Amino acid sequence: MTRMIAIIGAGLGGLMLARVLHVHGIACTVYEAEASPAARTQGGMLDIHADSGQLALKAAKLHEAFVQLIHPGGQASRVLDKTGAVLLDQADDGNGGRPEVRRGELRRLLLDSLPVGTVRWDHKLTSVEALGDGRHTLTFAHGTNVTTDLLVGADGAWSKVRPLVSMAAPAYTGTTFVETHLADADTRHPASAAAVGGGALFAMAPGKGIFAHREPDGVLHTYAALQKPMAWVAEVEAADAFVALARVALEFEGWDRALTALITDGETPPVLRPIHALPADHRWDRTPGVTLLGDAAHLMAPAGDGANLAMVDGAELGEAIAARPGDLGAALLAYEAKLFPRSAEAAAGSVEVLDVCLGDSAPHGLVRFLDQAQGAA
Repeated sequence: MTRMIAIIGAGLGGLMLARVLHVHGIACTVYEAEASPAARTQGGMLDIHADSGQLALKAAKLHEAFVQLIHPGGQASRVLDKTGAVLLDQADDGNGGRPEVRRGELRRLLLDSLPVGTVRWDHKLTSVEALGDGRHTLTFAHGTNVTTDLLVGADGAWSKVRPLVSMAAPAYTGTTFVETHLADADTRHPASAAAVGGGALFAMAPGKGIFAHREPDGVLHTYAALQKPMAWVAEVEAADAFVALARVALEFEGWDRALTALITDGETPPVLRPIHALPADHRWDRTPGVTLLGDAAHLMAPAGDGANLAMVDGAELGEAIAARPGDLGAALLAYEAKLFPRSAEAAAGSVEVLDVCLGDSAPHGLVRFLDQAQGAA
C-alpha cells in the first residue's frame, strides 16, 4: 500500500492505529504538536479493560508487554461518605479484568513499537485544504506542507480535523475537576493515604466529590469534582495556587480532614479541567479521505472508558484498512459503521456514571452501581 496516511495526534488512539498498520506492513506518519515525548506529563493511572483496550493491545501484538506494566493492587476501589465512613471496600481480585497502568508507560510502549521516524514531533497542524478525491494538504506551524490520501484526526477534544466532517463542538457539562498531587503519601500524609487505600477512592456527595488514586511511587493523584459554572472556573484559575486550593477546599467545608487534605495539602499547583463533551449521538456523513478516532470522534465525561475506546478505534481502523488496502472508502465505511453505535452507547454510559457519582443519590447510588458492576464481572 503506497498511499500517504497521516495521523494527527500521538495519543493512545493515534499510536495504536500506527502500530496496527505497522503490524500489517502499512506505513503511516503521525504528526504531533508537542516538541518531544517528554514535553509534558501524561496523566495518571488508566484501567485497561479486558473486553476493549486489552483486545486492541492484542491486535497490536503488545499484550504480553502490557502485562509487565500492570500496577498490582491497582484495581482496588473504595467509596466513602463525606465523614470518612467507608461504605464499600473492594479489593483487587487479580483477575486482570481492569488492571491499572500508568498512561505514560502505556504511551511509551506504543511509541517504542513503531519504526524510528514514524512520529514527527513539533508538527502543530494549523490548516487543512481539501484537494478533492479524498486528498488533503496539511500545513504546520513552522510552514511545512504535506499531502495525504488518508487523514485521521486523533487530535483530541479540540480537533482541527473534526470540522472537515462535522460542525459539532464540545460543550461544557457543568462539572469541573481540580487536579492535585501528594507525594510520599504514606510518610508525609498518612491519614489521606489510609483513606485512599491501595487503589481508587470515591468520596461523594450530591454536586461534589473527591476522586483519588494511589500511583506506584507513593503519589496520591486527586481530582476534586464540582458542579460549577464556567465563571467560577475562570475566577479560580485567575487566583494564585494557595488561594485557588483554599477556594476549592471551601466547597468541602465540614468533610473529614483526611479527605480535604487531598486538596489543601496539594504539592503541585492545582489544574482546573472543565469537563466537555460532544453530543452522545455524534456521527458524520462519509467524507472521502478523512475520519476521526478517540476524543476527536466521541469526547465524553470521564468514566473509565476514554483510553480504552481510543485504542479500540485505532485498532479497528487499522484492521479495516489492512483488510481493504485497495479501497480506503470501503475501509472507512466499515470502521465508522462500528464506531458510531459503540461511541453512542459509551457516551450514554458516561452520563450515567457521572450522575451516580455526583447526582442526588450520591454516595449510595455509586455503591449500588459498583456492587452491580462487580457482580456482573
